[in-house]
Amino acid sequence: MQRAALFSGGDAQMAAGDLGELLVPYMPTIRVPKSGDRVYKTECAFSYDSPDSEGGLYVCMNTFLGFGREHIERHYRKTGQCVYLHLKRRVIEKVPGASGGALPKRRNAKLFLDLEANSDLNSDDFEYEDEAKLVLFPDHYEIPLPNIEELPALVTIACDALLSAKSPYRKQDPDSWEEELQASKHAKTLVQLDNGVRIPPSGWKCSKCDLQENLWLNLTDGSVLCGKWFFDGSGGNGHAVEHYKETGYPLVVKLGTITPDGADVYSFDEEEPVLDPHIAKHLAHFGIDMLQMQVTENGLRDNDIKPRVSEWEVIQEAGVKLKPMYGPGYTGMKNLGNSCYLNAVMQAIFTSNYQFSGLLEDLVIVFCSGKGWNTKPNLPLKSELLNLAQHNGISPQMFKAFISKGHPEFSSSRQQDALEFFLHLINLVERNPVGSENPSDVFRFLVEECTRCCQSRKVRYAERVDYIMQLPVAMEAATNKDELIAYELKRREAEATRRPLPELVRAKIPFSACLQAFSEPSNVEDFWSSALQAKSAGVKTSRFASFPEYLVVQIKKFTFGLDWIPKKLDVSIDMPDFLDINHLRARGLQPGEEELPDIAPPIIIPDDPKALDIDECSVMQLAEMGFPLEACRKAVYYTGNLGAEVAFNWIIAHMEEPDFAEPLVIPAYGEIASNGAAAFGAVGLDNQPPEEMVSIIISMGFQRNLAIQALKATNNNLERGLEWIFSHPELEEESEPALDMMDMDNNANANIAETGSEGPRVKDGSGRYELFGFISHMGTSTMSGHYVCHLKKEGRWVIYNDLRVCASERPPKDLGYIYFYHRIPS
Repeated sequence: MQRAALFSGGDAQMAAGDLGELLVPYMPTIRVPKSGDRVYKTECAFSYDSPDSEGGLYVCMNTFLGFGREHIERHYRKTGQCVYLHLKRRVIEKVPGASGGALPKRRNAKLFLDLEANSDLNSDDFEYEDEAKLVLFPDHYEIPLPNIEELPALVTIACDALLSAKSPYRKQDPDSWEEELQASKHAKTLVQLDNGVRIPPSGWKCSKCDLQENLWLNLTDGSVLCGKWFFDGSGGNGHAVEHYKETGYPLVVKLGTITPDGADVYSFDEEEPVLDPHIAKHLAHFGIDMLQMQVTENGLRDNDIKPRVSEWEVIQEAGVKLKPMYGPGYTGMKNLGNSCYLNAVMQAIFTSNYQFSGLLEDLVIVFCSGKGWNTKPNLPLKSELLNLAQHNGISPQMFKAFISKGHPEFSSSRQQDALEFFLHLINLVERNPVGSENPSDVFRFLVEECTRCCQSRKVRYAERVDYIMQLPVAMEAATNKDELIAYELKRREAEATRRPLPELVRAKIPFSACLQAFSEPSNVEDFWSSALQAKSAGVKTSRFASFPEYLVVQIKKFTFGLDWIPKKLDVSIDMPDFLDINHLRARGLQPGEEELPDIAPPIIIPDDPKALDIDECSVMQLAEMGFPLEACRKAVYYTGNLGAEVAFNWIIAHMEEPDFAEPLVIPAYGEIASNGAAAFGAVGLDNQPPEEMVSIIISMGFQRNLAIQALKATNNNLERGLEWIFSHPELEEESEPALDMMDMDNNANANIAETGSEGPRVKDGSGRYELFGFISHMGTSTMSGHYVCHLKKEGRWVIYNDLRVCASERPPKDLGYIYFYHRIPS
């Protein structure tokens, strides 16, 4: 059957009297969704087609999977399933009335209760029209719904259950117990009095009792009044609700909750928290700009304690008219609720022009083709609003569910660290290789670490695998120290007097200072010198043993204060468009250097199990990367305080476990003797070392057979196994295979160095790079706020702000969090 005939429309519709007889042969294949079944009626299983797409969505009446027009035939041929429910949503113009306005038209809303409406179409000129029908393959018979009288009871029940089924993604969400807020019925028609009231940016108090907390702004007349009294003595005197009873003005917004993303709105009439789709306009009526209201460290949102010019405005290029971009490579991604970290990372990865084949093949095809999304429509409608609604980008619900399956954080709706998600994605690709090419090869590189005993001057060299270059923020090198001191004095004075803050002054840090801080030696805490057979002062320097094809640079903006509260360094760094780090190439053991003896430190077991020391320096290094604090403590403990690098590899290997972020429980030392390797997995009956311990040693650059031999020789003790490897360099030389030099068709200057089929595979080459993208973060913590991505496409910068894709006018390259560089061919 030809595709044109298959999708020709209603030519094959049957008479009503024949419907029951027609469906009899297919009845065994039609199922009624049960409570545990997931109905995928919002997105195609193979693409991002939805009921909003041109061809609509076909939902299998047996498996409840959804398929777009391009994939429905493949599913039919493979499974033989013939009955599908076809869902289609259209946007139509309302019929103009006699007075020139649009006549309201009854919507077919009961069909798609769980489909989200497009916020861009909150207009009196347009509305939705939903359509559902049964389609029988291969002849494409169409049965419009509802058609209760003619259809068998089982079919009617199945169709009704499928249409009313909730989104499967909400069922997967651990936070789905939270009730979703609904738009207030008063929001669209709210009358605001033109009484000249302007709300100041700070110094709020109740107009009736002078309370300065739990304050609510009435969106009709601008009254600022206190909330109700709570049983614990907090809250207010209830003047806001008294005002509603006197005036009938229904909507109020809580002062201190206003951010660029929205605010807490309550409806006295509806007696529940609600959404106000027009909150920005309603607040602007009283002189409040949402972009100037930010989150403070104590959890309050108050313009008192935040600058008027914020990173939210600069990074999102607020106040600048940006030109929307369309076509291949300019596809936006819908924010599923704090999923901007995923959107930003995926946009950057696929701009690297390296396809994540196999695991992410379908997603790459969508991004590279641009087919069906972010293509400017050519519709015979006058309004640009409808045009805007036709390129909604993609909704990565199924991709997010797949990529985060089993992960306690990424599978939730909470905000996450973009860098941690990048490493999680790399870890998934490493564990699920497809074909001879590993997509993560382009990001992988080797780091050479030189540890030097300060007293004996002897050294030890080791290599490890990494995927990111972490640059410290050299605050001491700020070029505007006098301005920073003056700003801090003014800020403290403004806070004390409850006045608006002075305009923000950011520390200006030279990039060269950050690079210098990266290359300088760092102290090794609790260093034991094998040359002195005692603890001593030690320093460590890191160099690149290989340069990756794509260099990912993280600016370590997030740190911990003296009170262990995480904080963000709001700094400006002049990141270069072109970067040359060839001077950081590792050189290995130099003439005149003497290696430290290969002697293991003595194992000292304290009498008190709780007295076991955990290297807090390593814990802090890992925590600054965005990992949970308790997970960092476990990683350092289970790797024997061998440093942050080894602990990082433990984190990568265990971050999928359900108790990953649970508090560390240290067993009694009598148990440690018998269960020393229990943290890494059970030991086999053949005394085969635990695979996870083997993987940790392999990730440091050693061969698999050497790792197994070392662990067997030391009774599966990781620390002693590493010392054993260092004390037998001749075995390492024997096991090291020759380097395989390959001429890459797409990168003539890249050499692929393989250290064995189980060892790290890297693409070495020149250390000269060009910037092509960066991810910026707004907010006080990686676990809150918002992420935006800027990418260089066809010689110009483009901003990717979830669904919004526009040409960038002022790319804030100095405020980024993660930077992406590609190697310049030599």
